[in-house]
Amino acid sequence: MRRRNYNKVNMNEFQENYEERRKLYSELLLLRANHNELSKAIKLSINSSGDERQRLISQSKNLKAQVRFQEERLQKVESALSSQALQIPNDSHPEAPVGPESQARLVKIVGTPRKDTADKILEDHISIARRLNILDLDQAALVSGSSFYYLQGMGAFLETALIQYAMHKAAEHGFLGVITPDIVRTSVAYGCGFQPRSGESSQIYNVSTAGSDENSTHLCLAGTAEIPLAGKFAAKIIDESDLPQRLVGYGRAFRVEAGGRGTETKGLYRVHQFSKVELFAVTTSDNSDAMLEEFKQLQEDIFTELGLCFRILDMPTEELGASAYRKYDMEAWMPGRKKWGEISSTSNCTDYQSRRLSIRYRPTHHTGQNTYFCHTINGTAIAVPRIIIAILETFQNSDGTVSVPQVLQKWLPGQPSVLF
Repeated sequence: MRRRNYNKVNMNEFQENYEERRKLYSELLLLRANHNELSKAIKLSINSSGDERQRLISQSKNLKAQVRFQEERLQKVESALSSQALQIPNDSHPEAPVGPESQARLVKIVGTPRKDTADKILEDHISIARRLNILDLDQAALVSGSSFYYLQGMGAFLETALIQYAMHKAAEHGFLGVITPDIVRTSVAYGCGFQPRSGESSQIYNVSTAGSDENSTHLCLAGTAEIPLAGKFAAKIIDESDLPQRLVGYGRAFRVEAGGRGTETKGLYRVHQFSKVELFAVTTSDNSDAMLEEFKQLQEDIFTELGLCFRILDMPTEELGASAYRKYDMEAWMPGRKKWGEISSTSNCTDYQSRRLSIRYRPTHHTGQNTYFCHTINGTAIAVPRIIIAILETFQNSDGTVSVPQVLQKWLPGQPSVLF
């Protein structure tokens, strides 16, 4: 946790709660045993004097009240312990760079960043999209608030083209296509590591219904399709012969975090709701590192075929999410923004999520009943708004048109080579 600069969990308090839980549980077992003995004595006292039997009954009632009180104390401590335990992050890969974002290790750069020239000052995606009439931010702000948007015309079809392309590309590599639910149980989101740290506001949109308790947060909007994809394996025992299992899911992602980041809140870069194609796999512990590399290669293939200039970073410990053991980020060069912008990431979560969601496998050559926790890997194939930013800014032409990546043309009406 020190390597991650992760000081949101008070480990002294956690240890105290753990010891208190052990103490209370031992005391509860003793109280229950004594109560059971009294119950037996009451049954055997059927022929005893009324006073003696009444004394035993009175003792039993008193002991039962003590048991109930002890159970309440134990439940309170266990709830606090569980909340703290869920916030403890995964281990870090020994090769992961240690430190903040500035310590990220550059793995490679694909392509050459496009820069302004004497003949062409490159525009940002907002100016381009408005000229092409494919983006409406003003009306979306009126309808839904800031950091929402309408894609329209070829903008709408560009989104569906990206989704179709990514889903088919993943399917060619053995991924099973899934359309995921956008509403999930908060317990599943927390099990995936999407639990707010102590003292921090939640980045999750909670869902309530008429008549429900205002303090009840049993359902939420998924921040990523990773959550329902992981949940698809929850409480399952999978035969080792059926591993690995690869899924590619399309879903809508909902994020509270859009505000408060300066120029990044403008346009499509940081929004509250967007479409995303997510890669997810469950596998054995000895295969998860290789699966992470497989995900990274597939993402590299996708962004290369789209013709983007991008770089791959091995992310440092302080940039790893709670569930991630190792993470690679992909950042595209966005010429209009004149800087790199994250478009994707992929993480090996080892058994962090599977322990919380009870995802196990049964070894093929094992005569006993032992099962083992699976390892989970996730990665973004396409985060639609940011890829649209990269496409519009990278392929803008001097005549105001935008060239369409060849791999997307067949998914657009009329299969155009340019947007105008």
